[in-house]
Amino acid sequence: MARPVSAAILDVDYGEGVARAAALVATDLGDAESEHERVIELAHLAPYEPGSFYRRELPCLLAVLERLPPPRPELLVIDGYVWLDAAGTKGLGAHLSDALGGARVIGVAKTAYRGAAFAARVLRGTSQSPLFVTSVGIEPSEAAALVAAMHGPHRIPTLLRRVDQLARSLVAPRVDRG
Repeated sequence: MARPVSAAILDVDYGEGVARAAALVATDLGDAESEHERVIELAHLAPYEPGSFYRRELPCLLAVLERLPPPRPELLVIDGYVWLDAAGTKGLGAHLSDALGGARVIGVAKTAYRGAAFAARVLRGTSQSPLFVTSVGIEPSEAAALVAAMHGPHRIPTLLRRVDQLARSLVAPRVDRG
C-alpha cells in the first residue's frame, strides 16, 4: 500500500471585482475530510487576458497557499490543466509549479480543452463523462490513479467538490481578507 501523500486542493472563483481563492489541506489525497481550510478574498485582480488565464489566477493561488499552516503539502491539486497540449504548452498548473520552485501539481479538469487528447481520462462513479488529468513532477499514470482513488462515489471527488464550494462561498469557511 502506498504511503499517504499530503495535498492542498485549490480553486478560485470570481465575482464583481473580487476573487475568492480557496485551499484545503488533506493528510492524504484519499481522505474524505480536510485538516485545514482557508479562503481569502482578493480585490486587486489582473484583467482577464485570453490565452493567459494564469496571469489572473496564479496570484490568487499563491496568496491562499501563503496563508496555509506549515509545512507545505507534498502535492497540489488544481481545478484546471497543467499542460494545454501534448507539445507542453504551460497551463495554470505548470505556471504554479514554476512559481513554487518545481512543486508537484495535478490538474483535474471537468471539460476537454482542445480535445484534451494529451490528458489522462479518469472515469469515477457511474459517470460516463471523464475528468481530464494532467500533471507535473508526478507521472501522469500515477496522477490519474490518485484522482481515481480520491474519496467519493461521484464523478467529482469529495475534496474537489468541497474546495469548489469554499471558493463559491456555499459553505462557511475561515475567511482572510487580503
